[in-house]
Amino acid sequence: MSLIVQKYGGTSVGSIERIKAVAAKVCKFRQQGHDVVVVVSAMSGETNRLISLAKEIQKNPAPRELDVLVSTGEQVTIALLCMALMELGQDARSYTGAQVRILTDDAFTKARIQEIDVDRMKADLQAGRVVVVAGFQGVDEAGNITTLGRGGSDTTGVALAAALKADECQIYTDVDGVYTTDPRVVEKARRLDRITFEEMLEMASLGSKVLQIRSVEFAGKYNVPLRVLSSFQEGPGTLITIDEEFSTMEQLVVSGIAFNRDEAKISVRGVPDQPGVASRLLAPIGEANIEVDVIVQNLAADQTTDITFTVNRNDMNKARQVLQKVADELGAREVVADDTVVKVSVVGVGMRSHAGVASTMFKALAADNINIQMITTSEIKISVIIDEKYLELAVRSLHTAFGLDKASA
Repeated sequence: MSLIVQKYGGTSVGSIERIKAVAAKVCKFRQQGHDVVVVVSAMSGETNRLISLAKEIQKNPAPRELDVLVSTGEQVTIALLCMALMELGQDARSYTGAQVRILTDDAFTKARIQEIDVDRMKADLQAGRVVVVAGFQGVDEAGNITTLGRGGSDTTGVALAAALKADECQIYTDVDGVYTTDPRVVEKARRLDRITFEEMLEMASLGSKVLQIRSVEFAGKYNVPLRVLSSFQEGPGTLITIDEEFSTMEQLVVSGIAFNRDEAKISVRGVPDQPGVASRLLAPIGEANIEVDVIVQNLAADQTTDITFTVNRNDMNKARQVLQKVADELGAREVVADDTVVKVSVVGVGMRSHAGVASTMFKALAADNINIQMITTSEIKISVIIDEKYLELAVRSLHTAFGLDKASA
């Protein structure tokens, strides 16, 4: 008998019919002899509806009250799912984050989990019940309802699996696994049988929307085996696990091609080339809570330097305004912003032990006359900034160049 934690997203429980389908799936696992804890999101669209109600009253809703409001979406789902399970003859019990005592800090709307009390869940499991827990929410030391931020139900599922020492955490969504790239861009994209935590973390941070980044971080930290599955079709999904469990002979050099459309590039040109300049430019950006990604510095012959970096596209105008003041103080020539760029990345743990990945990537892009504007690397990733009009061509070319069109699923 295994202990399985299953998480179902908003589309998976988006209607009464789908809730009944989830109940039938859970009962099937119980009939196979498994203990099951289920984490659910609010029904699709419900959280957005609640937030819009709040904004009709307050332009910037009070964070504490917003958490009280949006947490009700999951409360509806856990009760309905328990009713559906009982209707099928399976005893079940629902818990809000506060009832199961998922203790968090007091950062409303973006709280982080500190500890989980598993005693009540274990007692229910021993009694043969299915435990159904509201995702996305917890409670702070003062008893205030908190939420974990968008996509937080994934984090709840992984955290419960870690606390209960579950054999597997299954994330059910509207896709049947993790793909080599977005199938909407590359028809030949393949579902991966498995991928490492490191690779999935890179893919998630680079734009893949299959899993929330914090949930992958949590799973890697506590070594919780994750499996991404479809709520709407049968299949093995994709297992996300530690690097050591892979056979190096079977491991692809590159596991996937990720991309992010929400990029913008900002250049400060003609800055005096002297110590501390980069700090003076970037410190105000950090203070404005703007995340910087790729950074490149070029020295000119006239002893000035150009510093270029990328930010989220939504932060471009704010970043430019912050920089202009500092640039003027430094005597920089100009500040230029460009929101017509994208980031394309190749990801794979196999890159650690194989040379020539960068060469293959750059040759493939050059063959299609795609100019690389910026480059950044890590141990298992190479990312380039290119013109957004070449995004789909670049992804397709790289997918072919690294043999992913022919990889077995």
